[in-house]
Amino acid sequence: MSITAEAVKQLRERTGAGMMECKKALVETQGDLDAAAELMRKQGLAKADKKASRVAAEGVIALEKSADGKSAAMVEVNCETDFVAREADFQGFSTDVAKLALAANPASLEALNALALPSGESIDERRRALVAKIGENISVRRHAALSATGVLGAYRHGTRIGALVALEGGDAALAHDIAMHVAAVNPEYLSVADVPAEMLAKEREIETEKALAEGKPAEIVAKMVEGRIRKTLNEKTLLGQPFVRDPDQTVEKLLKAAKAEVKAFRRFEVGAGIEKKQDDFVGEVMAQVKASSGATAAGK
Repeated sequence: MSITAEAVKQLRERTGAGMMECKKALVETQGDLDAAAELMRKQGLAKADKKASRVAAEGVIALEKSADGKSAAMVEVNCETDFVAREADFQGFSTDVAKLALAANPASLEALNALALPSGESIDERRRALVAKIGENISVRRHAALSATGVLGAYRHGTRIGALVALEGGDAALAHDIAMHVAAVNPEYLSVADVPAEMLAKEREIETEKALAEGKPAEIVAKMVEGRIRKTLNEKTLLGQPFVRDPDQTVEKLLKAAKAEVKAFRRFEVGAGIEKKQDDFVGEVMAQVKASSGATAAGK
């Protein structure tokens, strides 16, 4: 049967898919727009499932803050390439996910993915449709939310790093500065009290062995070890780190001067902890050349 250009246009507007895909779906459904849209949705879900195993280590961090400035949510949404990470549909989807994370404060990633977007489809349904349209694996990797009785700071560096900080005391400028510090320096813990005992014991063991191997007298080994551990802990803890905008003072001193206290902080960086595939571009090109040469030779 003949499929009109207008029917293809309408289906493209409904699904966001390419012209040839829309025409094919209309042919298969005898020109029924609703049936074609449903067929494409099912095909899209199947495509998304096939791409789920592919590594998605690029993407964006999206942040949303409440109108009263007391709460904020942050999400990491991943894709396979930085090209797609800059794409408008992908960034719009990421923003919508962050808005829902702020509004609903879901208890788990599964609960977040089940939330309904204004369009009526769930986050996961929209994600899978986007996979079908763009052709890359896309995933909502993680989310975090913070609320503050005092002031909440939110900072995003470009689209790849985000930080949230809940303060008691202080003001908006201080909260922003501390969030910026967290984004830049990446502390692992808030204070020494938050460092796991096992980690502390391991550090002490390592430093003791190093000091003894250096041939230091036993009576000063303990002092050396404690000094080195103190330095390590300062590097790992937010309160012990030199403030990024004024390295002459620690974050702890800055907070004390402002009579403020950090109650909690979170930091996301795109792709952190994901093992990225190292592509051998030259090898791939050479393999294609060899395959092409073989095919040409066989055809002679």
